[in-house]
Amino acid sequence: MTKIFAYAIRKDEEPFLNEWKEAHKDVEVDYTDQLLTPETAKLAKGADGVVVYQQLDYTAETLQALADAGVTKMSLRNVGVDNIDMDKAKELGFEITNVPVYSPNAIAEHAAIQAARVLRQDKVTDLKMAKRDLRWAPNIGREVRDQVVGVVGTGHIGQVFMKIMEGFGAKVIAFDIFHNPELEKKGYYVDSLDELYKKADVISLHVPDVPANVHMINDDSIKEMKDGVVIVNVSRGPLVDTDAIIRGLDSGKVFGFVMDTYEGEVGVFNEDWKGKEFPDARLADLIDRPNVLVTPHTAFYTTHAVRNMVVKAFDNNYAMVEGKEPETPVKLG
Repeated sequence: MTKIFAYAIRKDEEPFLNEWKEAHKDVEVDYTDQLLTPETAKLAKGADGVVVYQQLDYTAETLQALADAGVTKMSLRNVGVDNIDMDKAKELGFEITNVPVYSPNAIAEHAAIQAARVLRQDKVTDLKMAKRDLRWAPNIGREVRDQVVGVVGTGHIGQVFMKIMEGFGAKVIAFDIFHNPELEKKGYYVDSLDELYKKADVISLHVPDVPANVHMINDDSIKEMKDGVVIVNVSRGPLVDTDAIIRGLDSGKVFGFVMDTYEGEVGVFNEDWKGKEFPDARLADLIDRPNVLVTPHTAFYTTHAVRNMVVKAFDNNYAMVEGKEPETPVKLG
């Protein structure tokens, strides 16, 4: 019987894992809540493939340990593959898949909701309400329809975000080095990032953290932006120079900041810090600001998205172990 072993299965994923098991009674599925490490790789011994999800690196040592356990077919439940030692994976003959699209709507909705909340100064109102201060002034809001919304990156998520913001009535402009023909026909694209920075009241990032994009939001780019700009990053932490954002907020140049990803998030996000010393002073500063909305990389975290991540990863792995072409293979270089 075919056997698949899964790592780091959370409680919220179990219903969808069980749903997949029920639909594939010819496959034995076992799992652990532990991450894949050189030590836990032995748990997969006897399996034909593994399904994984983690922020830890898939190091040469980890991949070697998995290969030593007899497994070289690995399916990620997420998009990112930049934490895999691709040279080692190739050397060991690994086959790898990911889930490049699990719910663009989940992430785009989160970006739109949070951007609208910043514009309406909801956090300030919430803090006042908690103190039973029911006065309106001076925290007057801005309507989304009055904003020019600049979208950096027009892939699946960026396009959904554009539609949502247009639904509010906003004027949407976009920049991407790869132009979508339909969007180009409709005249969304501006010629440069600088032009977008100069024209947009709200700037939302929907690009990967390839080297060219790291710290694309920095002191120089913020200087190019309109006074009172709102910046939204639900994409990748390294896109934003955190110190530059803090300086922009301090000066008033940046009206508000939406942050679901953070350049120092590994080991901090998805942990309970109640009653413990918080390990990151910059992050604590941002969390405490009334014009900053921080979420711990949860934009993707919906039942729709989690189901797709689990089901698509298991479908991919099952196809590989059966000698069939998986839906979304990863090139190993």
